[in-house]
Amino acid sequence: MEAKAQARFVRVTPMKARRVVDIIRGKSVPEAVALMRFAPQAASEPVLKVLNSAVANARFEADKTGQAFDEAELYVSAAFVDEGPTMKRFRPRAQGRASRINKRTSHITVLVAPRPRSTAKGGTR
Repeated sequence: MEAKAQARFVRVTPMKARRVVDIIRGKSVPEAVALMRFAPQAASEPVLKVLNSAVANARFEADKTGQAFDEAELYVSAAFVDEGPTMKRFRPRAQGRASRINKRTSHITVLVAPRPRSTAKGGTR
């Protein structure tokens, strides 16, 4: 039971958000939540919200299907940041000129899934 959450049009640059998302990819959910809670980057707050939303979606799916749910078994199976639309603003400069300021946005996506059980085939020597 894989669960997905997405936050769109988040006002943080994709490059900065990708640095934060790279920290949690492949980690267990409790470890990822702890990392996001204490990460100094500003992008860690929206990433933490998306991660908590993905866990809540997994809990909802488990309740709907009647499966047992344990948050500690989940891990971040995929996490990525796509570029959203850029807001273009202008700033006055010297001698009547203007320069453009790009205010970038991001689409943050997090997928959580239970860890696959490893089954060893064959016997020991």
